[in-house]
Amino acid sequence: MGADPVEAGAWQRSGDLVFRQYYLGCLSQASYLIGDRATGRAVVVDPQRDVALYLADAEAEGLRIERVLETHVHADFLSGHLELATATRSPISYGDAARVEFPMEPLADGQILSLGSVSLEVLHTPGHTPESICLVVRDEPGAAPWGVLTGDTLFIGDVGRPDLLGGAGWSAEELGRALYRSTRRRLLTLPDGTRVFPAHGAGSACGKNLSTETSSTIGEQRRTNYALAPMDENAFVAAVTEGQSVAPMYFAHASQRNRESRPVLDETSAVPALSLSQVDELVRGGAVLLDTRDPQDFAAAHLPRSVNVGLGGRFAEMAGQVVPADADLVLVGDPGTAVEARNRLARIGFDRVRGELDGGVSAAPPERLRSAGRVTATELAALPDGTQVVDVRGPGEVAGSGLVPGAVPIPLPALVSRLGELDPATPTVVYCAGGYRSSIAASVLRARGFATVDDLLGGFGAWADGSRPVATPATT
Repeated sequence: MGADPVEAGAWQRSGDLVFRQYYLGCLSQASYLIGDRATGRAVVVDPQRDVALYLADAEAEGLRIERVLETHVHADFLSGHLELATATRSPISYGDAARVEFPMEPLADGQILSLGSVSLEVLHTPGHTPESICLVVRDEPGAAPWGVLTGDTLFIGDVGRPDLLGGAGWSAEELGRALYRSTRRRLLTLPDGTRVFPAHGAGSACGKNLSTETSSTIGEQRRTNYALAPMDENAFVAAVTEGQSVAPMYFAHASQRNRESRPVLDETSAVPALSLSQVDELVRGGAVLLDTRDPQDFAAAHLPRSVNVGLGGRFAEMAGQVVPADADLVLVGDPGTAVEARNRLARIGFDRVRGELDGGVSAAPPERLRSAGRVTATELAALPDGTQVVDVRGPGEVAGSGLVPGAVPIPLPALVSRLGELDPATPTVVYCAGGYRSSIAASVLRARGFATVDDLLGGFGAWADGSRPVATPATT
């Protein structure tokens, strides 16, 4: 029998081992604090950028963080390695194939990092990236592995996608073949009872079939993970490269920022309050107005040219799909939310928040505000021919359920780059699965000069629930 999965957020103890998984749901990102109670020595693996939680927990447990470990150069979030190294005066370590622009202590394949009785063994496991490593955790010398931190090499139900580094000179096939060898020759040689702790879970764009579970065992993954089923290298490469989602626009930016020596985040500092005239000046200079309120509140009243990404849910990821990474940002939101919004944007490397509109939309005279059009499924069905309908769901969603007849499928992460396929003068309706992404997309189109844009209340689910016709992608 394999070990029981570990509950995310709960402390685990085995002998002198102290272990905690932190799961950041809005980015589907997992990080880890691992320590030895007898020596008080600890490491943090793949930290999120706002690092106060690790510092507080280490202090409470009597641990001293002495190293920051990265399983690879991340693309989907900006890691907190510089923040944590600055706070603890600890070295940063990657696998020795990593190339970064700040001081780093490289880790060799097979190297043992001892914390006392507790140790971590470095396994080089290229595939998701060339420098990817996994870390085998033992709770006492010579013991069988207690667990393995697999980064983006092995997920629960999937493996890391190998197709994100085409622009860096690595083909998906090259990395896919490396990933095949890493999973078969390294990870699957571990005992079945070894606990598996990945860097991501369901919702991450770093894979296509990630489970909602945040831990597993090698044995369970051997039995249930499609990518670990018996197959040859060619079949594996085909299986893991087919059907991947569109990579969000911010991935390349975050990957580059993770290699750079950059300013550290002060997660407690205030966001400057700006007058309406200051906001207007920034917008004239190219700043993006980012309205973080709920879509219903945004639809009722907002400033022209605002992009609406609600602070609930996957805020930073969604903002990173539609807002340029190099843009200055001005926040418009509910009272008391600016610091949270700033910190969540910082988690993906968006550090150019210039301030927030003091007083929110209530600071603007009523004549300055606009409302957003929203239509029901019944109203959409009655719209005249020639209405431009845009489906911003992912390819897998469209393939699985079909789409509104005549709709143009453009996944939200590709919307900004494919605006040229749409006519800004034609009345437009945007929809997604339930309404969250379509509100974002509709606000982007309005901000980009589209004359009349509505989004569909209830999304495709509302359309399909009314037994209305559904088209397949091949027939649209």
